[in-house]
Amino acid sequence: MPQFLLRPLSSVVLLFLLLFIHQAKAQVAPDEILFGQTAAFEGPSAQLGEEMRNGVLSAFEEVNRNGGVAGRKLRLISYDDGYQPAKAIVNVNRLIGHDKVFALVGCVGTPTSKAIAPIAAAEEVPLIGPFTGAGFLREASAKNIVNIRASYAEETEAWVEHLTEDLGITRIAAFYQDDSFGRAGLDGVKAALEKRGLELAGEGRYMRNTTAVKRALLAIRSHNPEAVAMIGAYKASATFIKLARQLGLDVIFMNISFVGSKALSAELEGDGRRVYVTQVVPFPDDTDIPLVQSYQKALTAFNPALETGFVSLEGYLAGRFVAAVLEELGPDVTREAFLEKVETTRRFDIDGLELLFGPGDNQGLNRVFLTELKGDGSFRAIDRLPK
Repeated sequence: MPQFLLRPLSSVVLLFLLLFIHQAKAQVAPDEILFGQTAAFEGPSAQLGEEMRNGVLSAFEEVNRNGGVAGRKLRLISYDDGYQPAKAIVNVNRLIGHDKVFALVGCVGTPTSKAIAPIAAAEEVPLIGPFTGAGFLREASAKNIVNIRASYAEETEAWVEHLTEDLGITRIAAFYQDDSFGRAGLDGVKAALEKRGLELAGEGRYMRNTTAVKRALLAIRSHNPEAVAMIGAYKASATFIKLARQLGLDVIFMNISFVGSKALSAELEGDGRRVYVTQVVPFPDDTDIPLVQSYQKALTAFNPALETGFVSLEGYLAGRFVAAVLEELGPDVTREAFLEKVETTRRFDIDGLELLFGPGDNQGLNRVFLTELKGDGSFRAIDRLPK
């Protein structure tokens, strides 16, 4: 052992260490709390990262205009990962080790979340509101993770329920991204089918960050499905739908919330024939909901040029949730206290929308909404699939 470690510490060094330990425990500055985000801001999934960031920032700026939380402003640092796990790891190590963020919020994607979750857990950093419904983030052992949205298992269960009960469809194929995101959704579809004594009517996969979907489409078409359950990013999913129509595959296309409804609609140029998307937040234009009213005002104040959307509403909800927990904590803020407050308070009311947590339950919302793509490129909420 080096000899200097055996020497008594001077009073100055001891004071310095005590101050350092105190600052490490406090984890926040006197005038601000810093949060970090890794998401795609370039590449084929960039719109999801941009909208999620806009939502979080609009919430933070709204809070800051009203004086912050206990006198502290909320600030967000965002880094681009291109929807690539390796880059996400670099970003999170930088956010935690260099930028010294209090927590991560609004990170986007299942494969990227899977890559960064062990880092956040090892450093005991809260991972709040990731834009993914993957089951591994909802395990009881994930003590530092706080989910806002419903899971992919709940979305895929809703798909199969609507297809089988509303329309009597039993031949359901799966198109999925070949990674942890796609497989999480695929497992959900298989479980929902098995629950009803059914099996997949074919499957096809594609590589993340590509639109190489033709092989997947041909594999699925050979099984003559009546519907395709789609677990993919918006560019790949839109490419699949357009090519399927060209080849005469007339089926229902059920898309998962991660696809990004606005982005999918834009890629399809508004052609929403038989295209449906499940959502995990309320309709962003439903001003009968107080939360949506607040969101619209905050988004306009942040940037009047931005349009409303499901993804930015989810980001806004994550930002408002962060502020709500911090309000409960008051001036004494630590990572440990934040996570404990979520578990012990259990119920958070964000302008009339209730998020419910508890021991072993780190997911605030469970409801799944069904939406249909209209001819003008917009979406409408529906209760049942039309015959």
